[in-house]
Amino acid sequence: MTEIQRPGALYQQVAAAIRAAILSGEFAPDSLLPSEAQLMARYQVSRPTVRNAIAALRAEGLINVRHGKGSFVRSDDQPVLTLERRISRTTDSRFVMPNGDLWDESEDPNTYRTRTTKETGRLLGVGTEEALFGCDRLLVDPSTGTRAMHRTLIPFEVAEAAPLLSDEPCKHPAEIYRVLTSGDHKLWWSETVRARMPLPDERTTLQLPDATPILHMARVTHGTEDRPLILEELRVGADRAELAYRMTADKRQARRARA
Repeated sequence: MTEIQRPGALYQQVAAAIRAAILSGEFAPDSLLPSEAQLMARYQVSRPTVRNAIAALRAEGLINVRHGKGSFVRSDDQPVLTLERRISRTTDSRFVMPNGDLWDESEDPNTYRTRTTKETGRLLGVGTEEALFGCDRLLVDPSTGTRAMHRTLIPFEVAEAAPLLSDEPCKHPAEIYRVLTSGDHKLWWSETVRARMPLPDERTTLQLPDATPILHMARVTHGTEDRPLILEELRVGADRAELAYRMTADKRQARRARA
């Protein structure tokens, strides 16, 4: 039995005691926590107090509740999937991405028309309410079950200059790159990554545990005169995936020696 003597609401005291047991290793990662009855006896508190403590630890992301099985300590293992965020081009002008063949599509892509928001307009270098083609895909890694949400946004102006895109805006990214280069664009890419808490539909679609952030990647394809052409967004659970980047040094013009 552990006596609770710290100030604060009783459930917070119990949550603090369980948290300390997790961080000390007494309750190991991925192990089953004691039952409600055992925790009640251990801390000499009521069932509602234990339930409130467990709810607080779920909100912190320290434990997961698996229906019908109990409460488990969140695993601290490495993510099961490493996403290589680089693009290569073959001698026959095909674009290849290391994880390009990784995903299965769990459902048919959804093509639609939409408009830029403040954020997507900023990334595409246009104002808000600009017309876009959108394509949403739900991807699944068959070896780990990891889910990802992929979105492609193509401004009408870009698609009109490349008829293959206006006819079929839901092409795979590598094929879109090929179409753009056939229109004399020399491509380069910029990408930003941020972690954030998921929206309710993202949490459901990605099947995320409680208190789990997502990694939100925004990749812009740039063309002639560095013009932004398309925007891709990839969202995946931060507990499932990590990102890897290959970095090379930019060539800079040598400084002239002073006379």
